[in-house]
Amino acid sequence: MVKGANVGLSALSESSENGGSVDAVTVILGWSSPSGDGDADVSVLLLTGEGKVRDNADFFFYNNPTAADGSVQLLGQSPTEVGTEDRIQLDLTAVPDGIERLVIAASRHQRAPFGQLDNLRLELADPGGERLLGFSITDAESESGFVFGEIYRRNQEWKFRAIGQGYDTGLAGLATDFGIEIEDDAATEEAPGHDLAADTDAGAEAAGAQADPMTGPPGTAPGAEAAPASAEATEATPAAAAAPKRLRTARKKVTLPKAAKPSLAENDAWHTARLFPATALNRDREREVRATSVLLSVMAQVPEFGRRLTAAFGAPAGRMETFTEVSLPHGETPKRPDGVIRVERAGRLWTALVESKTNGNPLKAEQVQDYMDIAARRGYEAVITLSNDVALDGSPLVPVKIDGRRKHKVLLGHLSWAEVAYQAKMLIRHEGVGNPAHAWLLQELLHYLQHDNSGCHGFQNMGPAWVPVRKGIDDETLAAGDERATQVVESWERLIRQVCLQLGGELGVKVLPVQRTGRGEDARVRRTALADRLCADGRLDAEIRIEDAPGTIAIAADLRVGKLRTSTEIPAPEQGYPLSWVKRLVRQLAEAPADLHIETLTDGAAAGPRGTLEKLRPEPGDLLPKDSARITGFRLSLSKSMGSTRGNAESGFIRSVDAAVERFRTGVLVHLDQRAARRA
Repeated sequence: MVKGANVGLSALSESSENGGSVDAVTVILGWSSPSGDGDADVSVLLLTGEGKVRDNADFFFYNNPTAADGSVQLLGQSPTEVGTEDRIQLDLTAVPDGIERLVIAASRHQRAPFGQLDNLRLELADPGGERLLGFSITDAESESGFVFGEIYRRNQEWKFRAIGQGYDTGLAGLATDFGIEIEDDAATEEAPGHDLAADTDAGAEAAGAQADPMTGPPGTAPGAEAAPASAEATEATPAAAAAPKRLRTARKKVTLPKAAKPSLAENDAWHTARLFPATALNRDREREVRATSVLLSVMAQVPEFGRRLTAAFGAPAGRMETFTEVSLPHGETPKRPDGVIRVERAGRLWTALVESKTNGNPLKAEQVQDYMDIAARRGYEAVITLSNDVALDGSPLVPVKIDGRRKHKVLLGHLSWAEVAYQAKMLIRHEGVGNPAHAWLLQELLHYLQHDNSGCHGFQNMGPAWVPVRKGIDDETLAAGDERATQVVESWERLIRQVCLQLGGELGVKVLPVQRTGRGEDARVRRTALADRLCADGRLDAEIRIEDAPGTIAIAADLRVGKLRTSTEIPAPEQGYPLSWVKRLVRQLAEAPADLHIETLTDGAAAGPRGTLEKLRPEPGDLLPKDSARITGFRLSLSKSMGSTRGNAESGFIRSVDAAVERFRTGVLVHLDQRAARRA
């Protein structure tokens, strides 16, 4: 689509494979960053015919991601082969009658310009995952807020309009057009010693008895320039003089649960009774059946959790029931999927078949193919696979053939056990659930998933190519073009994505792998290039970005020498003297490991001074360049030996990567001044 164009969703639906009307759509906002660390926050505004929200509850963002009626669900961010994408699920049948427009927007932290990002795009997909339309924004420059588009009612029909309107003033400059007042995110963030949590609480108390859950950057909506000059265009009206409560642009502070109460057990030999015991599980089939039943049962009983796991596959928000050991006819022999999920919403049923594996067992292509055929024949919407493996874009876990003659399309999606654990952690440790019983159920589920006998530990094997590739690197016989090297690169990427899930669940923030990908670059081409580099220098490299951390964490696995190196680079302050900088840095790292390596980065060709923290503590001035070169920043790094085995045993490579990243985060990153690093 081009800027200003509009199209009816029913017309799009009739031309799609599914046919019929579109009652629910998935909005996909995407972008990529040349530096790999660009990010943006999506938001949705529900507007009346007057072009204003009814109240603050009509604004959805990361602190208020889901509408109570299920009309809006922000599904969160995920990495792709070309950058990052955010998904929003909209159930148009649940949109209140008084709402005429759903405005879809995105903004950047502290008014960073969208011109720093590439490949800005919006796509609409139907519940089956088929892309209905696309709209690209190619003229982004200094704008810090962007309205991508809107879905609006016209004569009892839903339509989409491509807008692509940017605003240099950010969200704070335009949200008042729709009845919301917000505080400038940059001013709030820069205030020294500002307690955001206390400020939010005080603001809510002063505003009245009704608590406002929203304390983050709002979404935006188009102004007069954005709307095309047609009869269908709806002009935004200025905010009323008496606007609702002011919304804070800072993210809501969340307090982790308090420490557990002392146990009443007489000694450590007394074990707490568990709702889902795992101690007696010995065989793979037992683990698989138990894990599937436990998970599906909790999904049905905890609505927030069930919705979180199924929304990405097109499930509506509604009453969920789950089943196991269901027999479905298929030729001469009936098939028994591991589970079935059904969601009822407004008299409609959404159904997904579940095929699960535990303990590292691979999915079987023939089983998944059978379930895809059954789902297509019976009119089911999805098949969800569940295993220890982590799915990658452009690299399917199992090859499945789609019969193009069938009009009904079935979505094939995958969940890893690590992602299930991540979603449980986010709800019970950081975001909260509806009642204490649900929180306890999730805690029991998490305990089960983390038990040694459950078989649900996530990605835990580097694959059969790992040992031959390492041997080939040692013998210097591994040549470019070896397919086994590509398999190792894919396993490495899966491992890094799982590390991000584990860190995100512990910290309660977004943790994503950094994608340094050129526009239009194919995933297979990129992985082949990384595999050739592995053959040449014996290294695997990756970067991860922790939200609000002072820098990315670079991870380098040198297979030639068996060393893991974790590092980060922090910029030099803009003011002050170099000697003060290095003294302050060493003071910040007083509790860091003594073997932390610090290197001064300069704008000269020669390498800067370096040394271990142990030697630099008495003489921080040793970090100053002798030739008075300008200091641009500092590189902090830790090294450790890495495991040799492909699995997740104590001596395994996967375990050593997990330990290295955790040691660097807790030993180094937590001690750095994050606010100062962001300002710099």
